[in-house]
Amino acid sequence: MQDAISSPRDQRVLENGLTVRAWHDPRLKRSAAYLRVHAGSHDVPNAWPGLAHFLEHLLFLGTERFTDDQTLMAYVQRQGGQLNARTSERHTDYFFEVPPQALSSALERLCDMLARPRMSAADQRREREVLHAEFVAWSRDPQAQHEFWMVSPLSAQHPLRAFHAGNRYSLPVARPEFQQGLLDFHRKHYNAGQMTLCLVGPQSAEQMLNLAQRAGQCLHRGSRLPLAVPPALLADAAMASAAEDQAIVAQAPGERLNLVFACEQLPPAVDQAVAFLGTWFASSQPGGLLVELRRRGLVESLSLGAFYRHAEQALINIEFKLTDAGQHATALIRELCFDWLEFFEAHDDWCGLREEYALLDKRQRQSHGALDLARHYSNGADDQAHGLGDDGLQALRVLLTQLKPDRQLHPLPSVLVKTTAAPVVHWRLAQRNRFLRPSRRPDQPIADPRSMIYLGTVDQSGLDAVLTLRWRLNASRQTGLWTLIEHSLRRLTDEALQAGVKLTFSSLGDDWQLRLSGVEEPMPAILEHALECLTAPAPEVWRLPRDAAPAEAMPIRHLLKQLPEHCLGHYQTPVRFAHEDIKPLKLQKLWSQARWDGMALGIGEATRSALNAALHRLPGAPDRSLSTRLEPLRERLWSQVPTDSSEHALVLFCPTPTQTIADEALWRMIAHLCQMPFYQRLRVELQLGYAVFSSFRQIAGRAGLVFGVQSPATGCAELLGHIEAFLEGLPKLIASQGPQGLHHQSQALSARSSVEEMETGALADTLWQAHLGAYPGSYLRQLQQALQIIQPAQLLDAVRQLQEARGGWLCLANEAAPGAQWRNVSEVRDAQMS
Repeated sequence: MQDAISSPRDQRVLENGLTVRAWHDPRLKRSAAYLRVHAGSHDVPNAWPGLAHFLEHLLFLGTERFTDDQTLMAYVQRQGGQLNARTSERHTDYFFEVPPQALSSALERLCDMLARPRMSAADQRREREVLHAEFVAWSRDPQAQHEFWMVSPLSAQHPLRAFHAGNRYSLPVARPEFQQGLLDFHRKHYNAGQMTLCLVGPQSAEQMLNLAQRAGQCLHRGSRLPLAVPPALLADAAMASAAEDQAIVAQAPGERLNLVFACEQLPPAVDQAVAFLGTWFASSQPGGLLVELRRRGLVESLSLGAFYRHAEQALINIEFKLTDAGQHATALIRELCFDWLEFFEAHDDWCGLREEYALLDKRQRQSHGALDLARHYSNGADDQAHGLGDDGLQALRVLLTQLKPDRQLHPLPSVLVKTTAAPVVHWRLAQRNRFLRPSRRPDQPIADPRSMIYLGTVDQSGLDAVLTLRWRLNASRQTGLWTLIEHSLRRLTDEALQAGVKLTFSSLGDDWQLRLSGVEEPMPAILEHALECLTAPAPEVWRLPRDAAPAEAMPIRHLLKQLPEHCLGHYQTPVRFAHEDIKPLKLQKLWSQARWDGMALGIGEATRSALNAALHRLPGAPDRSLSTRLEPLRERLWSQVPTDSSEHALVLFCPTPTQTIADEALWRMIAHLCQMPFYQRLRVELQLGYAVFSSFRQIAGRAGLVFGVQSPATGCAELLGHIEAFLEGLPKLIASQGPQGLHHQSQALSARSSVEEMETGALADTLWQAHLGAYPGSYLRQLQQALQIIQPAQLLDAVRQLQEARGGWLCLANEAAPGAQWRNVSEVRDAQMS
């Protein structure tokens, strides 16, 4: 297994003041850029709240040089990449990930948009309305209200107490003084000296530095401004005492408990300390706080992190996600938390934990993708140092002295504070992670199970493997048992993630699926322990309360979560597990009747025998005939899905008319052409909402186009009308590309669908979906060939079939169907149950 990033970082400061850092990692198939502007929402003049966030939005709308379909957003999306930006309190980040050959052009567009934004009056008016819609949704969001509560005890002079979101009233774009303020902010902070650019990719560090040198020349010369010293987080003692008497209120009863601390005069390395402490605070190892609180049935999860961090200040937030029982035991949770912190502080040097944390930190970096690495290094991390250094150790000691009961910002009401001593718990520091060190391998090769498909190794690093297993066992009727097993896997999931392996256990239709992705070496051992959790959950797991999973706060996400089950035709309401017979004998019977198959990608020969040893012990019978072709929808189906929001949300899924690879290639091409124009039309021009997207997706073995919109003001019937109007305009969009343009884009799309170009995770997902749909083993090669020979006439015919819903349409929305042309899935559900 590759030990670390092969070359140390290289750094260059350009003549204009731009600091560029580059890291070479040959295992990566993508390159990433992460550019940080060292100014954020707290650096905006008081007269114009939200100006920094507003400017971030404006920059993406293009420049004189790169307009319309040549903007950074359009370019990155055409390359199959990803991009975003984020305005924080003291910095603003712009970041993207693209194929390596696209890094130069993407960097050129990024630097140009930062240096020479267009910022026309029309753009500003439109984008301000988008920000206002975001503000309206944000102000109604319980999370926003919760954040207001967290900072309420702070000094009124501190910028954390101020309004920074931006809305129609704080951004008066028609006023000359606002325009001057916008230009002044851009001129002062958006110069090269105020920026740091981090690049990560398979190219050499020297190559990436040279690309940055060329692209960054357009940035205005400047130098780094001194950090503004923020006012104290808390007022003086007299003011703080008055605030406690008058303003501070207890946290409202609910699904979480927060202990918040305003920490001052912290050493520079406190970020290391917070990460270290947060890791062990949330550890699922025996003897830790999380295990104790779960044993008592009080919490689902917990975390410790910095809600705010700048200069020598930090607002530390300890958050507990509570069970129903935990909502009535907040005083006990608080006592146990402080008892654990006191126990942890008493160890002082934490030698064993520091050694373990260095291994964890190293493994995490080894398993990161390009964008995650770029984000990590943008925070000033060194690529060669791992774990908690000596400076971090001193910072940890200082931090722990401030996480005390008398320094909690929101003390519990006196009626909840117990006067009796906290229960005696024999705490233990976390043990060594059992998956971070090499495990024993079989001496002799072990044959592959007959229902297992091995697809070879796509790279030699050992850091990029995927294993997917599926059991057919009437899962749609086993909600309670699935929830029980999910609880059983929790500790293992946490340990595996620390060892660089993401473990997910999901339910889809009649199947349960287990997926391991990441570092290859520990997968056999993780699978062995997973089988114990699947087939024989520990006795205490059967006694744990199993609260229903909370609904997604964002309606569009909730609809997307429901879409796979609908694609399989599972419209019936799942059986509530409160009424299920959840007993060990039932689980044993379920496994005895199960059938399974699986697929592995990126598993080398050295690991394959060890993995086979575990696979031969899987419950159920191996079966290579589980995959079947789904019947076409052939009609327009509408499902009204209730959501906990007043906003309107709609997801439209348009499957291919047939399940041929030729049709899939055409649908992929349509999706490629639609992505940016759809966003431009509904998000920018019509300003329908801030959650607007379109894409090609494979869902439960069925391929199709997905269109999604969430809007604060426009109803679902009207949203659907706008989508249909967009589809009606597709022939004109295709004609505007020209035959040569279409040919060029189809060739690029074909190249990105190759084994060599696709990242392992995306490749594994694509091939697994093809397996679910019973496609041949040559699926990917046939798909590339079909993409290469797409003709304009074929594409126009496919668009006509899409407009006529030849493959059926499936619409999920939080409102009723708009007309008789839609059949409600409740009718189908009633027919299934009769």
